[in-house]
Amino acid sequence: MEKSPKSFVAALLLCFFLGTLGIHRFYAGKIGTGILQIITLGGLGIWVLVDFIMIVISKFTDSEGRRITP
Repeated sequence: MEKSPKSFVAALLLCFFLGTLGIHRFYAGKIGTGILQIITLGGLGIWVLVDFIMIVISKFTDSEGRRITP
């Protein structure tokens, strides 16, 4: 799988501090789900937690399907 040019650390920090606003999803180019996270406040925290874990284990992808890895 191809590596994303997006920064792993930036995605991790954005998710940790601004996850309920979906900022990490906007950073990754996933605009639609970013808007949904704003509306639902990160799926009441559950969606943010899942995204955070996915970023930590390097399974989170950008809008083109490339993994955001360290």
